[in-house]
Amino acid sequence: MKSQFQCSECGHTSAKWLGQCPGCQSWNTLVEVQIQPKNSKNYAGAGLSKPVKIKDIKAHNIQRFQTVHEEFNRVTGGGLVSASVVLLGGDPGIGKSTLLLEIFSDYAKSNPALYITGEESLEQVALRARTCGFACDDAKIMSATNIDHIIKTLEELKPSCVVIDSIQTLHSDQLTAASGSVSQVRHVTGQLVAYAKQNNCTVLIVGHMTKEGQIAGPKVLEHMVDTVLYFEGDSQNRYRIIRAVKNRFGPAHEIGVFAMTDKGIQSVTNPSKIFLHTQEGKTGSVTGVVWNGSRPILVEIQALVTASYSDYPKRISVGFDQNRLNLLIAILQKHAGINFSKSDVYINVVGGLKISETAADLAVVAAIISSKRDLVIDSGNVFFGEVGLTGEVRPVLNGEIRIKEISKQGMKKVYTSRKNKGKGKNSISISGIEFIGQINAILSKSTESA
Repeated sequence: MKSQFQCSECGHTSAKWLGQCPGCQSWNTLVEVQIQPKNSKNYAGAGLSKPVKIKDIKAHNIQRFQTVHEEFNRVTGGGLVSASVVLLGGDPGIGKSTLLLEIFSDYAKSNPALYITGEESLEQVALRARTCGFACDDAKIMSATNIDHIIKTLEELKPSCVVIDSIQTLHSDQLTAASGSVSQVRHVTGQLVAYAKQNNCTVLIVGHMTKEGQIAGPKVLEHMVDTVLYFEGDSQNRYRIIRAVKNRFGPAHEIGVFAMTDKGIQSVTNPSKIFLHTQEGKTGSVTGVVWNGSRPILVEIQALVTASYSDYPKRISVGFDQNRLNLLIAILQKHAGINFSKSDVYINVVGGLKISETAADLAVVAAIISSKRDLVIDSGNVFFGEVGLTGEVRPVLNGEIRIKEISKQGMKKVYTSRKNKGKGKNSISISGIEFIGQINAILSKSTESA
């Protein structure tokens, strides 16, 4: 039997072993796998579909199952879709199994479902369900790792929902590689996807994360499933975030916010509250509003500007793009007349949220100036807008919706681009900013009024 070498990170194949993967540039990730000969009978042409016209295809509404978690329904695009395969990745102990066990328990009340565990014993799963108070006494669970046995069991029970915990523990006797290897993970996932599509079954798969923060196994695994969700956050922190990286049945990059309690994981219906600061009188703390998925969220952005005793001042950001931070500092030096050549600048987005849009530029700039000049900004003020290289404040998308969310949270005043200000009447005071040089005067007035 022939063999080849596959990268455990990206799935790149090579005829010989290499120290560095040509696909993802990772070192020492190529492992030897056996090449299984293909059966030509499977490609005889029987059962293949024929081309049809789009107008002849009858479209139907997608049926979804509304889970007990409103935030999980949001991040999946409205609930679980029949015949879909969902991959949930996350660090150990972050709550993947607990969340899916609760969703499975609720689903099993009215529909046939099966929970398959390959890591924990049946007693451990049952103990967690009882501890969290999940009503699933009649739900069926099974401990198995052989994919051939699992598929046979599924064909006998005909469940409409299956939970696999986790994909790295499954293996097939058709392959000689160990469980969790590139070939095993891809093979068993392919079998589960085929079963889901042929039997109109929803499959929820748990995937482990590598040290680099990616789902273990080949990158092609993400292309095989319909939805890829990442569980983010510190296992020691109460709040967790699920982010949709890929979703064939809804918007991508949607997020759901959850809180870990002694009764399991609970949805946070008003995430802006947990990301906002509660203390008054702190320099370098500014409230901004960012767009995540299909909704705006208010976040606290903190800045710390200190004297640097190094020839190369530090520029460190957590939750905000590092290159964007360097760009904003250069703009402040050029157009606001603030010198940072002898200052270290640190930026942090409170709550572990990661900001990828430019609407947070104005809030970051205000936080930096606040810390640099030791000025306190009123916690009821909110900043949002994109900052251009010439120092102008540019408008961003969904400005009206952002302002409505700001007003909903009881804020006092909004500072944004004049074009985002709008012409209609608002229940909150809105001030338009054209250039970042105006922020100095705004912060001084804010400090005096405070």
